[in-house]
Amino acid sequence: MRKPKPPRERAARALCTSRGLPENTQFEGRPMWESLLPEVDIVLKAALTPEAWERIREEDGSHD
Repeated sequence: MRKPKPPRERAARALCTSRGLPENTQFEGRPMWESLLPEVDIVLKAALTPEAWERIREEDGSHD
């Protein structure tokens, strides 16, 4: 069984889809969805409590 994608990745992929961008096309050497993570982070930080944001970062393995 596949491991579910982390919330940040799911959100970035959803942004790609909403903009008509292919999620996995290479952009600057990385999948396109990764280029949208800074925008995802802005929204999640604004929408979540600091504790919930920290949990998402830990789940994602992100330590920005």
